[in-house]
Amino acid sequence: MTTATYRTCPRSGLQFESHAEKLMIVNAVTAVVALLVGGILAIGVVLTRWPSVHWLAADTFYMVLTAHGIDMLIFWMIFFEMAVLYFCSSTLLRCRLATPKLAWVAFVLMLVGAVTNNVAVFQGSSSVMMTSYVPMMAAPAFYLGLILFAVGALVGCFVFFGTLVVAKRDKTYQGSVPLVTFGAITAAIIAVFTIASGAIILIPTFLMSVGIVKEVDPLVYRTIWWAFGHSSQQINVAAHISIWYAVAAIAFGAKPMSERVSRGAFLLYILFLQLASAHHLLADPGVSTAWKVVNTSYFMYFAVLASMIHGLTIPGAIEVAQRAKGYNNGLFEWLRKAPWGNPVFSGMFISLIGFGFLGGISGVMMGTEQLNMIIHNTIYVPGHFHATVVVGTTLSFMALTYFLIPVLFKREMINPGLAKIQPYLFGLSMYFFCLVMMGAGTLGVSRRHWDMSFSGAAMAYEWPGAAYLLMGLVGIGGIAAITGGALYIYITVGSLLWGKKLEGGKTSANFTPIPPTAPTAVAQSYGSAGFAAPGTFVLAMVFLVSFVLYYFINWKYLSQVWGLS
Repeated sequence: MTTATYRTCPRSGLQFESHAEKLMIVNAVTAVVALLVGGILAIGVVLTRWPSVHWLAADTFYMVLTAHGIDMLIFWMIFFEMAVLYFCSSTLLRCRLATPKLAWVAFVLMLVGAVTNNVAVFQGSSSVMMTSYVPMMAAPAFYLGLILFAVGALVGCFVFFGTLVVAKRDKTYQGSVPLVTFGAITAAIIAVFTIASGAIILIPTFLMSVGIVKEVDPLVYRTIWWAFGHSSQQINVAAHISIWYAVAAIAFGAKPMSERVSRGAFLLYILFLQLASAHHLLADPGVSTAWKVVNTSYFMYFAVLASMIHGLTIPGAIEVAQRAKGYNNGLFEWLRKAPWGNPVFSGMFISLIGFGFLGGISGVMMGTEQLNMIIHNTIYVPGHFHATVVVGTTLSFMALTYFLIPVLFKREMINPGLAKIQPYLFGLSMYFFCLVMMGAGTLGVSRRHWDMSFSGAAMAYEWPGAAYLLMGLVGIGGIAAITGGALYIYITVGSLLWGKKLEGGKTSANFTPIPPTAPTAVAQSYGSAGFAAPGTFVLAMVFLVSFVLYYFINWKYLSQVWGLS
């Protein structure tokens, strides 16, 4: 392995260690390839669920849906998150990457695992969906691919932790790690828990698929699998909120309103966020009512509190930074004068609003034991997780990519006009897609079934016309969002292939420690009654009113089925 060198980017001032830089590039590029595969598969899913089109045959649909879920929720996300972890450790802390050889081993394991799993699915014998519940069995290669990928990701997390040790030992920074790195530490800690949960249940399932283990208890499988399946989204939440803080700093020079409070919110994620996995088990008879109530109320509310803190402090920090620049007219001049034509900012802010209003409110509703009965295993559930995983995480990753193209990849972005449009097309289409899917789920449309009309069934069910209309709108919104995703891939891949090569900056054999910075006080004089961010406070109140109204509307829906008892 060659000796590390350090490149100082002339556009951002960031310092990239050579080994970490290469690993960031290969992980990010592989992630985009997984996104491309998942996006192509999404066309088949959307056009089949669109009742008037109903494109794919049943066996093909379940195969495509299985691959789409795994490629998008696991491979696209975690490959990109590995790049984010190396960025938040080596680059932000200006230190060498710990054990680069081991980091390459991690990447190879993840790549081999992802390819192995996809091959198993496309061979047609592993259409067991993302959840892959036993006793429905896939081919051994399906589970082996996931296990190899998980081991690689776990090794990558340990390389990240090792890099933090290197930075501390070499004194490349003073005091506490930056908040963005602290968020990445949160994501990595959750990742270790998540991947360990996956190994605990996928290894015996793999042994069952090859005939060594006789059986795996279905309830045990579901309980432990969701500690892997849902907690993988909690890695995403910690990662994309870290990116929100980074973009606020990049686009505005914004500092957190209170670093201590923000760090405390990340700590709450470590302690309580994984408990949200329980909302997938609320209809299971084998889990006690006491366990369900405790997990989905008292404990989960601490995770909700953490998200609400981030949702207040990030736009609040932007508002304070904008007001310091003179945008003080009214409540929202700071927001109107934000750089909406910059896809780094617009992608982040569309992500933040959508994640909070659509993903957050629907997630708390789903996590209420009684209300969960209304929408359990309906298409409302993918409506919710598209609001969290796609609007929240994917759009945040897209926004960060626009910053990294010139800074990391040293290329000028092609078609900047299209890049300005892309976050709006993708994000707002996905808003619409999630809303109509949740509407169809509220009417009871099935989550997984290939044919919502159950044509040919002995006892057919007559859906109201609104259900068919909403599923048609799901198709239209889905195709619009896929178009937005295709634009992102065209812009990013095209920039790497055809974009003008930019100056890389000076290289050195030694790192440059982060210079000490003088503490800055957050301005407290803007707005009435001493509010530092009055516009953000009003937005928070709008969120609160929306949440309360939606919550009680769903209790009204629930009351309509009480007569069945």
